[in-house]
Amino acid sequence: MMTMTQKILANAAGLSSVKAGQLINAKLDLVLGNDITSPVAIDEFNKIGLKSVFDKSKIALVPDHFAPNKDIKSAQQCKTLREFADKFEIENYFEIGKMGIEHALLPEQGLVVAGNVVIGADSHTCTYGALGAFSTGVGSTDMAAAMATGEAWFKVPEAIKINLTGKFSENVSGKDLILHIIGMIGVDGALYKSMEFTGEGVHSLTMDDRFTVANMAIEAGAKNGIFEVDDQTIEYMKAHSKKPYQVFTADVDAVYSQVINIDLGSIKHTVSFPHLPENTRTPDNWGNVSIDQVVIGSCTNGRLSDLRAAANILKGRKVKNGVRVIVIPATQQIYLDAMDEGLLRIFIEAGATVSTPTCGPCLGGHMGILAEGERCVATTNRNFVGRMGHVKSEVYLASPQVAAASAIMGRIAAPCEIN
Repeated sequence: MMTMTQKILANAAGLSSVKAGQLINAKLDLVLGNDITSPVAIDEFNKIGLKSVFDKSKIALVPDHFAPNKDIKSAQQCKTLREFADKFEIENYFEIGKMGIEHALLPEQGLVVAGNVVIGADSHTCTYGALGAFSTGVGSTDMAAAMATGEAWFKVPEAIKINLTGKFSENVSGKDLILHIIGMIGVDGALYKSMEFTGEGVHSLTMDDRFTVANMAIEAGAKNGIFEVDDQTIEYMKAHSKKPYQVFTADVDAVYSQVINIDLGSIKHTVSFPHLPENTRTPDNWGNVSIDQVVIGSCTNGRLSDLRAAANILKGRKVKNGVRVIVIPATQQIYLDAMDEGLLRIFIEAGATVSTPTCGPCLGGHMGILAEGERCVATTNRNFVGRMGHVKSEVYLASPQVAAASAIMGRIAAPCEIN
């Protein structure tokens, strides 16, 4: 009677079965940290007096939030990671020149596969559920303990089953789907639960769609988001990783706290208005909202298919005068692929700027901070008060297609509105 997540956790804990609410100690396949959270974990690691890590191949350190370093403090943060990685010979350390946004980089590098248990000191670690893994965000002290022991305590979550049917309409994507779901159940609608995606509709979703959806499970309060493994998943893993994987499927009599049925064909372009991801609207009630900036990138929507979707709309067109457009490929490989395909030329000729991989503006770090009263349409994942700059600025979450259309129109707009 177990769900996908419960089966993965039972396996990692060496148990024949687990049930919701049970406390377990599970072995970890990967521990992740970035330049904001890792220095705190490293400090705790050193305070305890630890002399070694559990496995130098199962720790990943990715300075991506304030990198390239925006100031002295961020430079010190990255230096802390660099020195720790050097001291303990951490194999998966990614910095300038080979870096990327962590949640796009790790799957690309083949560090996560189906059946893995992954924790990261970053809330969007739930991204890897797209591969049929259990992955979740933790605090820096948990990360410190995990780097030493390779284990972590969990309370086994209840699950919400999300049954998908049908296919998306043109220019509708995974971002619209997850925003629709968050708008439906709210930012605490899946609190400490597993969001488990299943149904024949899953097969019509690209892997990038799935990464986007799993990435934002946390915005509904979920412990993790996870997709059932299919041929697409296996093809992706074989193309990116040499690690052995294990597929876990939910029992037919698995217990769910809720079942949600969604016809993908019914999903419309969806935008989250300030200041919560649950404040969703579709084109019929967007109104006339003028904008100052557009950001296309992040761990949610900075993958190659996202850039292609935006470039397809921007090609041969110009960004509205007075609108700043920042495009951020999520990894160096994506940057190269976008260059080879001519996407970067399309962006620049349209009047956008292209940045090196970084989380930058998403968290109000750098590379696109908003001033008082400014509005930004962003393919990022959060739009809380002050998230991207001034507390009186506004962030509107959208898909790359809507972001690109909005850049051209100078207001929140759907692709079909472009002449």
